[in-house]
Amino acid sequence: MTLRRLGLLALVGVAVVSAVAALAATRLVDRWEAPFRGYESPEVFIEIAPGAGALAIARQLVGSGVVEDEWAFRYALWKTDRGRDLQAGEYRFDEPLSALDVVGKLARGDVHLRPITFPEGLTLPAMAEIFDASDFGTGAAFLGSAGRVELIASLDPTAPDLEGYLFPDTYALPRTATADDLIEAMVARFLTAFGEPLRQRAAAADLSVREVVTLASLIERETALAEERAVVAAVYRNRLRIGMALQCDPTVIYALERAGLYEGNLTRDNLTFDSPYNTYRYPGLPPGPIAAPGLGSLEAAVQPADVGHLYFVSRNDGSHVFASSLREHNRNVREYQIRYFRERRLRGER
Repeated sequence: MTLRRLGLLALVGVAVVSAVAALAATRLVDRWEAPFRGYESPEVFIEIAPGAGALAIARQLVGSGVVEDEWAFRYALWKTDRGRDLQAGEYRFDEPLSALDVVGKLARGDVHLRPITFPEGLTLPAMAEIFDASDFGTGAAFLGSAGRVELIASLDPTAPDLEGYLFPDTYALPRTATADDLIEAMVARFLTAFGEPLRQRAAAADLSVREVVTLASLIERETALAEERAVVAAVYRNRLRIGMALQCDPTVIYALERAGLYEGNLTRDNLTFDSPYNTYRYPGLPPGPIAAPGLGSLEAAVQPADVGHLYFVSRNDGSHVFASSLREHNRNVREYQIRYFRERRLRGER
């Protein structure tokens, strides 16, 4: 074989190798850019452990059908230079994604979060029921964590638990979150809501944080109407100023619930139940909050309406009618309670 033929064969070999390499590179780029889904279930969850290396992560993703092969993922890491940015946590995948998209998701830390919602006006046991119905943990674990009074010690060093200090809101948590994680988030949200402006108003009104939160919890349980909160606050602040009993039904319900005696209806006999939370028997505010107040009730507690009302009664439609004198209040009671329920009985309604 001549040198010329050897040279031609060498050139052909180089061309073939180059073509194969180019084809392989093209296929690799295609796998990097093309959306892929190799799992049949509606969704898959991948838990990336702290400190996991790129190779281990690639194997997890391939094994779960999120990316097509390890090389596509590793090529995407190399091309984007984000190998050091991948974050630990649980990730949810439910649609085809390219290896590049997967790298971006992990680098951004788009971990899967689940919401849990606590409406305003709930007690700790009621919150524990919501937590128990979630997948985060048990109600007992929630109540145990709600005893971490050190979280609020800077504002209320005498708090026996976190009643009133777990801010009602929707919280988005990773699936691995614990009761402690949630409690810490709820207290942190309360501390943000009850910020310096509210603390200054409380100090100006000569009210401690505990007194403000307690008053706000009464307001929260008495009315769900935003426009009434400041007026309800005024009634209670006026009564406190003249030494008049608050006579707040929700405090009696709370006392009965704590004793395991509440049966769903508040009776006249219940109003005599002996408990420091019973504001029919004991003057002033109860010993502590009876529920979790929202921001509107906290604001109303420190900035009540400028009215002289001392009484209010339900209109039976979610709203209340207010009065400044007992005579006017008795007239409202006859109108909205006695006559209302008498007419219902005559119509055969309950």
